[in-house]
Amino acid sequence: LEPEGDNNTKVIFAGYNFSGRYLHQIMNTIGDSDFSICVISKSGSTTETLSAYGIFKELMIRKYGPEETARRTYVVTEHKSSFLFDQASAEGARIFDLALDIGGRYSVLTPVGLLPVAVAGIDIRKIMEGARSLASEEAFKGEALDYSIVRNLFYEKGKKIEVFEFFDPYCAYFGEWLKQLFGESEGKDGKGLLPDSVIFSTDLHSLGQYIQEGLRNIFETVLDIKKSSDTVVIPDDPANIDGLNFLSGKELAYVNNAAMMATLFAHTDGNVPNIVLEVADRTAATFGYMVYFFELACAVSGYTLGVNPFNQPGVEAYKKNMFALLGKPGYEDMKAALDARMN
Repeated sequence: LEPEGDNNTKVIFAGYNFSGRYLHQIMNTIGDSDFSICVISKSGSTTETLSAYGIFKELMIRKYGPEETARRTYVVTEHKSSFLFDQASAEGARIFDLALDIGGRYSVLTPVGLLPVAVAGIDIRKIMEGARSLASEEAFKGEALDYSIVRNLFYEKGKKIEVFEFFDPYCAYFGEWLKQLFGESEGKDGKGLLPDSVIFSTDLHSLGQYIQEGLRNIFETVLDIKKSSDTVVIPDDPANIDGLNFLSGKELAYVNNAAMMATLFAHTDGNVPNIVLEVADRTAATFGYMVYFFELACAVSGYTLGVNPFNQPGVEAYKKNMFALLGKPGYEDMKAALDARMN
């Protein structure tokens, strides 16, 4: 995604792990700058998120005081009683409701995704226009349905791993979302494709070897972004020391496209089938379209596989175990059982 106009706001993602080193780096990055908090938790009780929230809230209170901290706090959560919802309501923080029936991985086009994106300077109205352009079509006769059918056919033929491939490093976090979307939606009842994501050409020098000659249980889904707003031209070296003058005057996008095509040919010859999804550009509208495309495809694919693509019982299992191990009230019996297993 490419911000429109001048926007000096920096958005930092903090609450997804327990790394003290990482949080210290964020604190150092903030320094004396003014900052606000957007805390996002569907349940209102996510341990990782609330731990980071408590740390930065304390920092804000020391800097601004309780009242200004409340004004600078934006909460996205379900509209029901929880620690987060109740505390935000009592303190007067701004609350953006998340519908009860929308799972976290399907929430990109809700305040979960749209609020931080808007702060970053992206026109969220264009994102929604892009999503609606697909939703308004005969969606179940379109490419999203075709994609969901093809990936299930590969699965039936023994291809158990889907590798999402990008030739643009800015797509790394989009790949992380795809792993969550498909992994959490389909990995149930002993079924489901294992999703992975790679950034080429970087990973061609590591995982590329496995894809080329490892187990033949892989297929690739490549996102080919056809147009970029950034143009960089390879210069000419009069001495041709590096032997690359045959590329002089060529844009990096031209070389990148050649790398993509070379990879597709090589992997196809290595018996790795691939799906190529052509993406027009990196605009907000195209982003919205692609989010809805994958959400729709994932839902259809899950039902085709015979699982419920909208629940996540496995995730809840680890959360309960962690609550017990950390000594949360109400989990005493489970804690005792887990402590006995560890001993």
